[in-house]
Amino acid sequence: MRTYHKPLDLVRERSPERPVAFARPDAVAVAARWFQDKFEGDVFYAVKANPSPWVIEALVKSGVNSFDVASVPEIDLVATHAPGARMAFMHPVKSRKAIAEAYNRYGVKTFALDTHEELQKILEATGGATDLTLIVRLAVSAEGASYSLSGKFGVELHEAPALLLATRRATQGKMGVSFHVGSQCMRPTAYQAAMAQANRAIVRAGVMVDIVDVGGGFPSIYPGMAPPDMTEYVDSVHRGFAEMSVHEDTELWCEPGRALVAEASSILTKVELKKGDALYLNDGSYGSLFDAAHVKWPFPVKLYRGEGDTAHEVEAPLKPFRFYGPTCDSLDHMPGPFWLPEDIREGDYVEIGMLGAYGVAMNTRFNGFGDAETVVVGDAPMASMFGLAGRSIRLPREQQDEERKVVRFSRPKGRAGKSRRKR
Repeated sequence: MRTYHKPLDLVRERSPERPVAFARPDAVAVAARWFQDKFEGDVFYAVKANPSPWVIEALVKSGVNSFDVASVPEIDLVATHAPGARMAFMHPVKSRKAIAEAYNRYGVKTFALDTHEELQKILEATGGATDLTLIVRLAVSAEGASYSLSGKFGVELHEAPALLLATRRATQGKMGVSFHVGSQCMRPTAYQAAMAQANRAIVRAGVMVDIVDVGGGFPSIYPGMAPPDMTEYVDSVHRGFAEMSVHEDTELWCEPGRALVAEASSILTKVELKKGDALYLNDGSYGSLFDAAHVKWPFPVKLYRGEGDTAHEVEAPLKPFRFYGPTCDSLDHMPGPFWLPEDIREGDYVEIGMLGAYGVAMNTRFNGFGDAETVVVGDAPMASMFGLAGRSIRLPREQQDEERKVVRFSRPKGRAGKSRRKR
C-alpha cells in the first residue's frame, strides 16, 4: 500500500475517482498496547469489526495474538496473516462442517454455544475430542448499549444452570462463560452488572468455570457520543471479576472489536452532486457507511478542495448536510447531520472519520460500486479514546448552537490467559 503523511497529500497528488480508505496502523498499535497494559486478562480481537489483513498484522506486531472468529473464512484469514495465533470460534451457531474444519484443519479448540443441541453438535463434529474449551454464552441485560445485540444469542439465565452443568460434564478440557453487553456500550457498570448475572447462573449450576469472557462492547468516540474514560470500563470488569465465585486460576478474557480499530481508518469520498442540503457521494450505505445509514451515526467530516499544490482543507462557516450514496436504492441515505462548509460543491472531497470499525467490513459491490482503494496515512485520527488526538471530537460552533436549541426546546418537564492472581 502507498503511504502518505496525511490525507491531504493524496488529494494534492491526484484526484481519485473512487473512494479511498485511509489505514492508520499506528492507531491500532496504540489501542492494542492500551488494552494489554490496562486489562488484567487476555485480549481477543473480534475480527468481524475489521477483517483487513493490515489490521491483523498490526495487532500481531503490537502483541495481540488471540482472535475471536465467527466463520471458517475468518479463521483462514487469521491463519494466513497471523500464523500460530490462538483462535476462539465464538459464533454460538455453527455448521457441523465448519466445526470439523476449524478443529481438524486449523487446530481451533475453543467453541461457543448457547444450547444443548449446539453442545452435542460440537462434540460429534470433533469426534468426541477431549481437548476442547467450551464457552457457554449467556443472555444478559444490554441496557446502556447504543446497539443492542440481545435477542439472537445467549441462553436465558433461568435455563443457563442446566446447560452449564451439561457442558462441564461434556469436556475434559476447560469450560467458561461469555456474554455481550451490546455494541458501543455507554455505561461502564454494565459489565459489572452482567458479571453478577453470570455469577448467579454459575452458583446455581454448582460448577466451577475456567474462563470468564466479558465479550466486546467497548466504545469509541463519535460526534454527540462521548463515552466515559476507557479506564472506567476495565475497572468495572475487574471489580465484577473480583466479586465472582471463581477459583484463583480462572482466566479473564475480553473481545474488543470497535475499540481497537474504530480510530484506525477513515474514507475519502467525492461529491458528485449538491442538491440543497443533500450531498451525493461516491460511497454510501452499501459501501463503508452502513452505520451512518442504519444506525444513523453522524461521523466526523473534513472537506478538501482543489488539485495539485492548490488543494487544501476548507475551513468556512458550516451548515448541516445529509448524504446519499452512489447506488440507485433510496435506502442509500445517511441522514447525519454532517457539518460541512456551506459552499461545498461538486468535485470536493469529504473525509469521513472514525470508520475503522464496521466500515470496510460492511462493504458490498451492489450496483457495481464499493471498490475502495486503501492507502496508509500517518496522521492522528479525528478523535481518540487513547490520547492520540485529544479526548473527544470538538464540535463546530454551528453544531453546538444547534444542539443547544434542541436541548432548550425539547427538555421534558420534571427532574432532570492471565490468572486471577494478577490482581
